[in-house]
Amino acid sequence: MGVANRKSVAWRIAELLESAGAEVLFTVRSESRREQTAKLLAGRQVLVCDVEHQEQIDALAASLRERDVKLDGIVHSIAFADYPEGIRPFHETTRAQFLQAVDISCFSLVAVCNALKDRLQQDASVVTIGISTTRMASESYGFMAPIKAALESSLAFLSKSFSRFSEVRFNAVAAGLLKTSASAGIPGYVDSYLYAERVIPRGRAVETDEVAATAAFLLSPRSSGITAQRIVVDAGMEINYFDREVVERVTRE
Repeated sequence: MGVANRKSVAWRIAELLESAGAEVLFTVRSESRREQTAKLLAGRQVLVCDVEHQEQIDALAASLRERDVKLDGIVHSIAFADYPEGIRPFHETTRAQFLQAVDISCFSLVAVCNALKDRLQQDASVVTIGISTTRMASESYGFMAPIKAALESSLAFLSKSFSRFSEVRFNAVAAGLLKTSASAGIPGYVDSYLYAERVIPRGRAVETDEVAATAAFLLSPRSSGITAQRIVVDAGMEINYFDREVVERVTRE
């Protein structure tokens, strides 16, 4: 869930899964998105499901049930926030903005998993895409960090509630700043991305393929002992905020 184009994290995950022999089902949010991705997803099964509408989630479940499709895993790579006036101070976030973002970016995971619980294999793996830190008040990310924090917190509760009848696992890949089409549309994000490249010890940003590889691992049986966890993929950015060259550059100004 979440393929928009070739730069999407979900697409890179799908490519890895297909290269390992998996059959991947895709969901897109609208008919127009299905048309936009028709060339990219040619020859693959593509279903429409806008997770903002429960009836569409229910229809997705009914379609899979009708065809007796069983799922070894789910990739939830969905996030949305509305910034009609650009990024504003967090305290000016409106109720409508915040609740819509929570609904699409966080609650949708709960709603989808509940609807598809009888379609999941006994030992299936569910992976969502988080962010490397929800505690850093990055202004360029608007009000999404608290919502991603709620998303990651829900993993423990999903793992616990599903454990009553299955061994389904729920984990997140907490990704550092990535160069995707969605992120490029966030005001100020590009500057933050360039800064991250300076702070990361190796001197280059996290690649989408690195996030995808971690997701593929979490989806595989090799991660059977991991659940309710967030795996940070930030190439060491969080250990290097006080890099000498970065500090000197700031203090000289």
